[in-house]
Parts: sequence; structure tokens; C-alpha cells
Amino acid sequence: MKAIEFTQYGPPEVLQVKEVEKPVLKDNEVLIKVHATTVNYGDLIARNFRDVTPRQFNMPGLFWFFAKLYFGFNKPKITRLGSEFSGMVESAGNAVTAFKPGDAVFGYLGQAMGAYAEYLCVPESGVLALKPANMPHEEAAVSSYGNIMALYLLREAGIQKGQQVLINGASGSIGSAAIQVAKHFGAEVTAACGTAGLEYVKALGADKAIDYTKEDFTQGNETYDFIFDVLGRASFSRCKRVLAPNGRLQFVSFKMKQLLQMLMTSVAGKKKVICAIAPGRVEDLLAVKELIEAGKIRSAIDKSFPMEQAAEAHRYAEEGGRRGPVVIRMEN
Repeated sequence: MKAIEFTQYGPPEVLQVKEVEKPVLKDNEVLIKVHATTVNYGDLIARNFRDVTPRQFNMPGLFWFFAKLYFGFNKPKITRLGSEFSGMVESAGNAVTAFKPGDAVFGYLGQAMGAYAEYLCVPESGVLALKPANMPHEEAAVSSYGNIMALYLLREAGIQKGQQVLINGASGSIGSAAIQVAKHFGAEVTAACGTAGLEYVKALGADKAIDYTKEDFTQGNETYDFIFDVLGRASFSRCKRVLAPNGRLQFVSFKMKQLLQMLMTSVAGKKKVICAIAPGRVEDLLAVKELIEAGKIRSAIDKSFPMEQAAEAHRYAEEGGRRGPVVIRMEN
């Protein structure tokens, strides 16, 4: 089979299509013929992790160290990227009961990655579900990671009907999912993103859109019950001005400073800082599937590339002008 692999860190050109051995199915696994995968933020970071400093890493330094151990300090230990996928079950292990050959499925692999391949073995107990019936493979491939993260975090935060919610970093995978999840919960949503993503976030249902390259939402006249900051770019000291009296600022990516702020605001003051990590569970993926089939969540792909153009797909995603997810087609 063919797979997209890299043996050294570096620019998009390190990605090469190679002939590799087809994975051997275990009793508790399903063999999936992958139709589509994605280029998300984690793929871009992992491809060039050697040059990512603790300051550039969007989590505390200790997390950076353990990530370095996992992915490799000077050479990649994980040589096949791709955490999201959609495809067809080709065969199932003897112990598998939930899936059968011919099932259309989608799922999330987490930091183990490996979806940049024509075939993939996934445990039956993994974050795997039947593909939404009303969504093609390319759209399903971009509908797992961001949605399961946003759904878990916003549900745990208790977003309610009528609340004013601002999503900072709204055009990325988690941000664009958060728009739709927050709207599903009945919130009024303001999306803050770069210029290129303004029309995209509006199309996903944002009530208002702010170009954060031209306007600082912390200096505006609007107040928010909940601010959802995807990449940890906001500052609590600046956001306090636009938080409602009992408002909360949630960081999806955070440093030690934000963790300390969470501890301090938990015991003093009415405005709170929240730092939380979504576990990425199959039950959340199943809930996402239901919302997709109910028409509450959809995908709007910017561009798709054949697997032979994986390097071009990564380069396009890194340029910063994309309007939605970027897909790699593993099957034409």
C-alpha cells in the first residue's frame, strides 16, 4: 500500500509517498481503507517539531518535554501523520462485533496518528463510529477532532441559551466547531479570526465576526458571558474588561500563567479563568455524529489534495490564508 511518511523534521517537502507493508489485522481491530484525512494544526507542529521551542508550544513546558520524548528530539519517532480520517471497513477481526466489512466509518487517532495511509488498523474500542449518513467522506474526515473537543469543553462549561459567547481563533478546527456547538446550545456567538476566515465563520452560523488583525475585541463595547480562547492568545487582564460580572475565560491551550490564574480566580473574584483538556472519547464522537445527522453541525472544506500532493497540502495550510479545513484524499 501507499503511505505518506517523513524521516526527518522540516518543511513540507519532507513528506514523501512510499510503498509500505499493509497493516496486519488483530482480533480486536478493524482494517479501514482510508478515503480522506486532514491537515490540522497538530500535523503541522509534529512535522517540524525539532524547531518548536517551549515558548512556541501552546502548553506548559513540561508538556513540551513529554511531547518531545514521544515524537522525538532530533528525528521523528512518529513518521506517519494524520489524526482524523474517514473510510470503509475492509475487514474485521474475529473479536469485533460493532463493525463489519462495508461499513463507512470516521474517527480520531489522537497523538498516535497514522491516518496518512491507504489502510489503517483501528481497535474496535478506539474513537471510531459509523460515518454520518448525510455527509461524504471528505467532510466526515474533518468532523471528528474539532467537534469532539468543542462539544466536550462547551458542554462541561455549561453554555446556556441566550448567553453571549466569543470564540477567539474561530476559523480553526476547534474554533469552527465551537461556533456550531455554541449555537446548538442556544448562545449568541461572536467569532474572532483573521481576515481570510471572516466569511467562513459567518457561513458556519456566527452572529458576528471580528477581524482580530484589525480590531481588538477586548477594547470594544460588547460584554461576554463566556470567552473561548483556542490558542491561548488572549490575556485575562485584558479580557476582564469585556467579561460579564460572572463571566468566564476558557483557555483551550494554556501555559503555567493561565493555570495559576485559574487557581487564583477559583478562590477570589467572580470572573473566572478555566483551563481544560478534552479527553477525546468515543461517546463524544457518537454525539457529534447525531448532531451532524440532525443538521446541527456541518463541514465547509476549503481545499482538498490527492495524496501525491501532501507537501502542497501542508504548504497551503501553513500559508495562513485558508478558509476552512484542508483535506488529503487517500483515494481518488
